[in-house]
Amino acid sequence: MTTSSRAIADVDAAPALRIAIASAAPVDLAAVPTLRFEAHIHAEGGHPVRSVALHTQLRIAAAQRPYAPADQQRLVEIFGTPDQWGRTVGSLLWTQTTTQVPEFDGDTVADILVGCTYDFDVVASKYLHALQDGEVPLEFLFSGTVFYSTDDGLRAARIPWDTEASYRMPVRVWRDLMGRYFPDSTWLRLDRTVFDRLYGFRARNALPSWESAIDALLRAAERPMGGV
Repeated sequence: MTTSSRAIADVDAAPALRIAIASAAPVDLAAVPTLRFEAHIHAEGGHPVRSVALHTQLRIAAAQRPYAPADQQRLVEIFGTPDQWGRTVGSLLWTQTTTQVPEFDGDTVADILVGCTYDFDVVASKYLHALQDGEVPLEFLFSGTVFYSTDDGLRAARIPWDTEASYRMPVRVWRDLMGRYFPDSTWLRLDRTVFDRLYGFRARNALPSWESAIDALLRAAERPMGGV
């Protein structure tokens, strides 16, 4: 866990924020899969903070962790074959979100809520699903506005562009979240035309489930030429 922030230097002595991510956990009973990142915020400066409109860009620093051969096979669609990884493995945009931080003086804790998807058309979902263990190196890039009180009234200052934090999220946190919302299953989006063909195949063959329909197609595709 690391943090960095360039001090805000202006005539109003606006509070300079230092932000660190302390933990990550699934949100209970959320309408959609959601992770809670606990952000510890410290304001340096003599003025009380009235509120913060904290914008977060969350990125996956994929090059900052090792990958077993099995991981590399599952990540071919994103990064290509291992001989290409020196050129292709980089930072992946996960999401962007805005958090409203209420009034505080000195230190506070805020929850950065990140809605998640199991949509495999989303690169971050593909990446996270491919990992079996270890940690996900994350980069939190902050921007937004700090509102603070002075003797002359309420003032506002922009959060410097280099205010950021890093956090290594255990892979099990993501897997636990997906397991709560999609137990023993995954989510797959199909073009309507393809779905209609699959639906017809299932109906013609009186197959009891979508799993059995796809399994039958895979077995047929894997059968050796001339096999029964």
